[in-house]
Amino acid sequence: MKVLVFISTLWCAFTSMHAISAMPSSQLFVAEKTPQGVKVKAITSDDSYHNQPLTTDSGVYFTKELSTLEGSQTDLFFYDFTTQQTRNLTNSPISEYSPTLYPHDDGLSTIVVESTGKQRLWFYPFDSARKATPLLAHIDPVGYHVWGEQQDVMLFVLGTPHELHFTDTDGHLPKLVAKDIDRSLAFNKTKQVYSFTYNKSQQLWFATYSPKTQLVTSHFALPKSVRDYTWLDDETVAYALNNRIFTREITSPKVVSQWMNLTQYCKTQISRLSYNDGKLAFVCNTL
Repeated sequence: MKVLVFISTLWCAFTSMHAISAMPSSQLFVAEKTPQGVKVKAITSDDSYHNQPLTTDSGVYFTKELSTLEGSQTDLFFYDFTTQQTRNLTNSPISEYSPTLYPHDDGLSTIVVESTGKQRLWFYPFDSARKATPLLAHIDPVGYHVWGEQQDVMLFVLGTPHELHFTDTDGHLPKLVAKDIDRSLAFNKTKQVYSFTYNKSQQLWFATYSPKTQLVTSHFALPKSVRDYTWLDDETVAYALNNRIFTREITSPKVVSQWMNLTQYCKTQISRLSYNDGKLAFVCNTL
């Protein structure tokens, strides 16, 4: 298994993914609010699958599809805010998805489709002298993940229906939190809750889970076409409806406000969002 070679969070067809084909093309942008309006910059081309952005202080991690003689697979990439350059971090013959900063070491945790077809969580160190290693090797198949503040982690476990499992790196058995969930997971550090979405009565709901109380709280139903969100602050959630960004506070969920109109930059539909420190990375579907 290769390691990352640089210094310094896919909705898949959840079957065997080492033989991917015809992934939908998409483009990544970064938007910033300014006194003059909204400043937007494209950070990828629109001729391939660019998705699953994770916005950090230094840049944007994302997943990109690459074509090979054997077919297609995905690698993890990084766009650097300072240099405005993009580099391939993994450059491997297998597929990696959903780059996430690993809180317990210097590197990324990611979903890996192994050569055996297993889909598990791995750690990829930033230090190229160290080897990548599996995390929670006993849990498979995993589609998405998000880390809490201690050793705990929330996992999207593939199945019929998909399930949300809460566990930790200390070896405790996973706890089933919810069923029939969707792909968007996050952690609110201030409130000490995980957020996720799940289906109820043919509608997708935004909800939170408290590890302390072990209770799930449903906050509001999302518009029909919305599947992803991002936290703007401790109280405010943003999501895209077509090509406009709207916000809602979890304490006043009935109040919906338009935050950004990105119609000029995305003529189709915005499918994913990731916000950090004034910068919003968003995915615009090509078709």
